[in-house]
Amino acid sequence: MPLLIKNGRVTADPWTLVPDDEPLPASGPVIVSLPRLRAERDSLLTRSEPLGVRLKSSELAREIVRDAGALALIALEFPSFRDGRAYSTARLLRERYGFRGELRAVGNVLRDQFLFMHRCGFDAFEVADEKAAEAWGKAIAEMTVFYQATGDGRTPASLLRRMQRAAE
Repeated sequence: MPLLIKNGRVTADPWTLVPDDEPLPASGPVIVSLPRLRAERDSLLTRSEPLGVRLKSSELAREIVRDAGALALIALEFPSFRDGRAYSTARLLRERYGFRGELRAVGNVLRDQFLFMHRCGFDAFEVADEKAAEAWGKAIAEMTVFYQATGDGRTPASLLRRMQRAAE
């Protein structure tokens, strides 16, 4: 059973991943696949419970843009550490499409990818290792200055330099 890291600590996961061939539970937040979201869109979007969708790495952010405002969670799959398509999807969801709900990394989520996932906009991580929460904190603090601007709010090095020159 995977563990959920959110806000730097292991936490209980209130969400239920519902396979396409199973009925939805009567209550509680659910995560469905993109094909199920498409097939049952109207009934899913009118539920009174929070709704999430799980995208495979081959499924694109633009495929859920029209429903993103109604989603409380988007889970992006990492089928292997070599497949980085979910990084791009995460940045698009956060930076281009303005998604503000929970963005969860699922699948092959490794400690050495936490910082990069966080910088791309992920704020929750399903992991297999019980020591992952401690590793998450260390990974996020490993680097303090970055060249690239991203949606994580850290000021890039070029702007830091300009601010330093202006203060002198």
